[in-house]
Amino acid sequence: MNPAITTALLLQFGGSLLAILALAWLAHRLGLGGDTRIADESHARALADEAVCGFEASDVVIDRAGMGALLRDARGRVLLVRRHGAHFAARLLDSYDHVRLDHGYLTLGTGDRRFGSVTFDLGQRAPEWAASLRRLGA
Repeated sequence: MNPAITTALLLQFGGSLLAILALAWLAHRLGLGGDTRIADESHARALADEAVCGFEASDVVIDRAGMGALLRDARGRVLLVRRHGAHFAARLLDSYDHVRLDHGYLTLGTGDRRFGSVTFDLGQRAPEWAASLRRLGA
């Protein structure tokens, strides 16, 4: 092989590798990607307040994997918070129509096809939350 072609290929490879490393560094610095999860109740409360200004949760349950949470305020409103990429999305639940209990797992939906449904592992608190969600308007 021609030494000029070999040198050009090595330079192209080296430049591509440097560009990939630079993009990876930039993504890390911007906090993109990663495995974002709900750490604790205070984190879930902060996410709820961001989603619905002034939402003050009186009861909180967090999925065992930290992928989402359910929060109830003093007015009886229930907020569903779930991970959406590296961020979190939230919706107020307004009916019991999209709730299903299966042992310690609670499957919830909002009726909004774009938001989808989510299954949380709530363990022993799943039946308690399923029963309380029956109070929502049908």
